[in-house]
Amino acid sequence: MEIDDENPSPVEDKPCDACGRVYPYCVCELTTPIATTTQLLILQHPQEPGVDIGTAPILRASFPGTVLRTGLSWPNLHKALGREAENRRWGVLYLGSVRVEDLPKDRALFVVDKKGAPRDDGERILSALEGIVVLDGTWSQAKTLWWRNAWLLKLPRLVIRSSRRSLYDKIRKEPRFGCLSTVETVGEVLAALERRDDIQPLLDKPLNELIERLIKNRPPGASKGPRRDWRNRRYHRGRR
Repeated sequence: MEIDDENPSPVEDKPCDACGRVYPYCVCELTTPIATTTQLLILQHPQEPGVDIGTAPILRASFPGTVLRTGLSWPNLHKALGREAENRRWGVLYLGSVRVEDLPKDRALFVVDKKGAPRDDGERILSALEGIVVLDGTWSQAKTLWWRNAWLLKLPRLVIRSSRRSLYDKIRKEPRFGCLSTVETVGEVLAALERRDDIQPLLDKPLNELIERLIKNRPPGASKGPRRDWRNRRYHRGRR
């Protein structure tokens, strides 16, 4: 069902109170609250809210207690999280220039040093983590958040070597091998940290449905591209 920009129905025009999306992009009914011991802090680029293809709403609905901050910079972890926290107990997910195909094949989750090489004390660091910081946005937007927040360098840096292709391959091309959507990356990291096989399937259910609805309502003439995908805000009349 396509949404008529000129004459949207009252139901379609009203954003969901939970995720801020309008039909058909609200998939809250397909999300399942997942209890984990690992907490989430999402730092979202200001241009990301309201983008139909964004997956932060799925994470917030799936993991109660998730902290979402939208902006470009925060002075430290305490200010971003809204409470006291130890840097050593919070990891930050950032692939950067790391080539995942060069990482050891014996595991999926790594703590890397400034040069992107796996740290010898990685397992000890991972076992002590309280939460993870996620940079939400396009590849270039995540890079901006990384460089605008120098305090992130004080946190253990996490890299996931995924064994799967991104579900987003149906609608956009990722910039390079090893890149996943925000929700897919978080799912794989939490599955490794929590040693659970149920997390990723629970996240894939609403993500798959969102992708199918995006394809169904794809703007005419739009196509996948390596740098700029076809995501469009014109359907979203909710929060920014």
